[in-house]
Amino acid sequence: MWLFNRLLPKLIRKGRLTVITHDGQSSSYGDGDPAWPALTMRLHDAQVARDIVRDPRLGAGEAYMDGRYSIEGGDILDFVTFVRANRPWESGSSALERKGMAARAGAALVGRVNRFNQRRTSKANVAHHYDLSDRLYDLFLDRDRQYSCAYWTDPANTLEQAQTEKLGHIAAKLHLSPGQTVLDIGCGWGGMALYLNRTCDVDVLGITLSEEQLKVARARAEAAGVSDRVKFALIDYRDVQGRFDRIVSVGMFEHVGPAHYREFFRTCHNKLTPQGVMLLHTIGRINKPGTTDAWTRKYIFPGGYSPSLSEVMKASERNKLMITDVEVLRLHYAYTLREWYERVQDKRAEIEALYDARFFRMWSFYLAGATAAFESGGMVNFQLQYCRDRRTLPITRDYMADAEKALRAKG
Repeated sequence: MWLFNRLLPKLIRKGRLTVITHDGQSSSYGDGDPAWPALTMRLHDAQVARDIVRDPRLGAGEAYMDGRYSIEGGDILDFVTFVRANRPWESGSSALERKGMAARAGAALVGRVNRFNQRRTSKANVAHHYDLSDRLYDLFLDRDRQYSCAYWTDPANTLEQAQTEKLGHIAAKLHLSPGQTVLDIGCGWGGMALYLNRTCDVDVLGITLSEEQLKVARARAEAAGVSDRVKFALIDYRDVQGRFDRIVSVGMFEHVGPAHYREFFRTCHNKLTPQGVMLLHTIGRINKPGTTDAWTRKYIFPGGYSPSLSEVMKASERNKLMITDVEVLRLHYAYTLREWYERVQDKRAEIEALYDARFFRMWSFYLAGATAAFESGGMVNFQLQYCRDRRTLPITRDYMADAEKALRAKG
């Protein structure tokens, strides 16, 4: 318990966290504020505390996966969001401290190593997450199987409505005209491509590195009778041939890796027509460049990294892409993740039958941690619009609102 006594008083200041060891010792932390949660963490072996203190994120995640501790008075989502809310991103000293040169250099080196994503490993990294059983994603995603941040015009909306409105929100920013060609980089299971074709009368090529996603996307286009206009391919974005009037990429940039950002934007510039427009939707961090935590890299997104806005701008501005609109979605992914988490909990029996109890706990911890990062941590979503010619788009944003309203009417 002495290990936790060194760590937890710094982490838990509001509310109450009681820790009960495997041999029955009990300690409590926090001020007991009744407006905050009161949770109990029960440790099931003598080594849990040491493993968590040694590496809090990796240790806490692995110990929970292995069933070495449990949460009472709530669940893992309650626990993780409670801990993170005690130290929100907005908190801290009013005077920001400056790190020494050695500390900055060390952090930068670790960041470069952790964020490096070689081309030859990209497909394997994508497969690690997206080539899981189709049945898993059917259990917690919306009917259109959108596996990215939804757009909540009202937090009371259904997940299905919020995901459809996300598609319209993005389509409006693409400023589409009938007959145009669109490249969808990281097309997922085809929902965006099919939506753009149906609502905007455009031809779309969706590309992915996931074989499972490709099969589903092609089957959906065939079933809709639009496979002549909505095509899907298993190909790296760098190998696509031809030019397109529009490029859209939703939830794929997180897998590019900072070492390849300039190459990504150079490729997009060269794939756009001179009057082309691009919309990039990505998870991002509202502070400076950092690293992906060890647990997420190991179990969920190997090679994945969410960029700071400065990293994106540094790469895109060197490739003659003009930034024409920036939107920061602050809480939208938190709402989305809570919906996914609740659906996963409701489908526990099916998920454990599909995989096992350890996988269920892993997936729950992943969604809980992500929710906390968007509710209290430094994660947001960026929607960045680019063009090659400054005269391509209207000079005010009114066209976006008008188009979005029309698209909502189409449903």
